[in-house]
Amino acid sequence: MAEILYLWKLVKKIKMSHTTALKIYDTPEKVYTAIADCILDITAESESEFFDIALSGGNSPKGLFKKLGEKYKTSIPWQRIRFWWGDERCVPPADEESNYKMTVEHLFRYVDIPEQNVYRIRGEEEPGKEARRYARKLEELLPSAEGFPVFDLIILGLGDDGHTASIFPGHLDLFEKTVHCAVAEHPVTGQKRVTLTGGVLNSAKQVFFLVTGKNKAERVFEIQHNKKEAELLPAFYVAPQNGSLTWFLDAKAAALIS
Repeated sequence: MAEILYLWKLVKKIKMSHTTALKIYDTPEKVYTAIADCILDITAESESEFFDIALSGGNSPKGLFKKLGEKYKTSIPWQRIRFWWGDERCVPPADEESNYKMTVEHLFRYVDIPEQNVYRIRGEEEPGKEARRYARKLEELLPSAEGFPVFDLIILGLGDDGHTASIFPGHLDLFEKTVHCAVAEHPVTGQKRVTLTGGVLNSAKQVFFLVTGKNKAERVFEIQHNKKEAELLPAFYVAPQNGSLTWFLDAKAAALIS
């Protein structure tokens, strides 16, 4: 009964003021171009000194990063962008599983980004200590709203199990925590992660979900059309309180809803 009440509170909480858009493209390549074009537009429109982006890890954003590095290396104002991460595996920065390493290899080495504009999660440090340090850095440099730091843009992926960042099914409490960062654990491997919590995700001005591949189609369908099943999926609870949410899908990921 307690778990049902808890889920009900979360579902009620996401019914706040935000706009949601669903954009479907034929191929992953067109998804990457659409997101890159949006980043170009919103960074150009921003009048702030810095534009803060939290990046997704894993395999999903590799194509986007490659697109940005090849086609947008001179058109996007990289000098003004500060880069953060939505989550990081607790491994050294040179490890093949590091989200930071993946970003360096597929984006940073191709564009002119000031070193001081890159704020990585130090996966080599003790997880709890690093989560607290990263939270303090967010508080120091980002504006805040209702006690949470506000990103200009957060890019998220969707796991086969419905997780996003490193908020996994069974750990929806990370949407209720008042801390900005927390230590999570992969449910299968037991690997430790440092992740932004739901309060930070839902305080962003804009959130982009980048989702490609037929292995994501069932989760996308549940989040969009099957509320009963979706209530168990962390990605379902991403709903910026005063911002916008855009799903960028390729045809395979959208196969069950298009």
